[in-house]
Amino acid sequence: MNKLMYRILLLSFFLLLNQSLSAKPVFEEYVKSLKDEAISKGYEAAFIEQTFARVKLREKVVKADKNQPETKITLDKYLATRVPDWKVHKAIKLLNENKEVLAQVERQYGVQKRFIVALWGNESNFGSIQGNHPVISSLVSLAFDGRREAMFKKQLFAALDILKQGHISQDKFLGSWAGAMGQSQFMPSSFLHYAVDFDGDGKKDIWNNKADVFASIANFLKSEGWSDKMTWGRQVKIPETFDLSNLGLKRDNVKSLKEWQKLGVTRYSGETLPNVNLSASLIAPDGPKGRIYLAYENFHTLMKWNRSSYFGISVSYLADRIKKGS
Repeated sequence: MNKLMYRILLLSFFLLLNQSLSAKPVFEEYVKSLKDEAISKGYEAAFIEQTFARVKLREKVVKADKNQPETKITLDKYLATRVPDWKVHKAIKLLNENKEVLAQVERQYGVQKRFIVALWGNESNFGSIQGNHPVISSLVSLAFDGRREAMFKKQLFAALDILKQGHISQDKFLGSWAGAMGQSQFMPSSFLHYAVDFDGDGKKDIWNNKADVFASIANFLKSEGWSDKMTWGRQVKIPETFDLSNLGLKRDNVKSLKEWQKLGVTRYSGETLPNVNLSASLIAPDGPKGRIYLAYENFHTLMKWNRSSYFGISVSYLADRIKKGS
């Protein structure tokens, strides 16, 4: 190694060291500004001091946000990963074990229990994977990073409301690195809008209480337009000469099943589409050579939960397999 290269490496080392040493006081100043802002919004000073006393800069969280995977996989591989046979069997088993409370939730909210269980399974592996990151520290760290400060500050103040309302203690207030929480993996703002105290114990406990988890999932779907009068969609086939401009979830592309039938769309088996009064979008997540689906209005509702068509299809596929029983 020549002297110039050695000096460059040495300078880089000291720059990184200086950044690391200076990050802490800068972060502490940022935390102080957040505390001041919270108090100006009406939070009690004692509550804010107590809550922020445990806040730490979580560099791993910021790194995770900056390095989210961009690798594209096919829908077939995604479904094989997200909906393996063992998960289907577990979903059926847990649906049967919790059939009474699920039936109560289904009746009250009008959301089929198989979709509730499918979302539960996809979001947290039925509650077994909820994340172990302190929510407040994660949100403060992500806001401090600055790239999406407004969004994470909004989630931070929602998280403060959750603590203030007493739904969970701070030592158990854990979630994913991005702040998604509990068995339903709600962001704090979603919790405030959709979480439900189904058993009436005074707490909306999406971390430990299955009744609250199921009702909260159902309340989200129902609030966003879910109908138990229909399913989510179906896999179909299109002719070789099909006009691909008809593909997509845009509202301009929504057509009745009769209209899709006239355009040559058939069931996956090749049979004609059902003779029912339903409208649908036609989607091809992997292009016209991949799987193609007619997506009903309930699928549009699933897209409000997570805007990934892969995610929506994986939830729907699991729900279908639960119904099938295998």
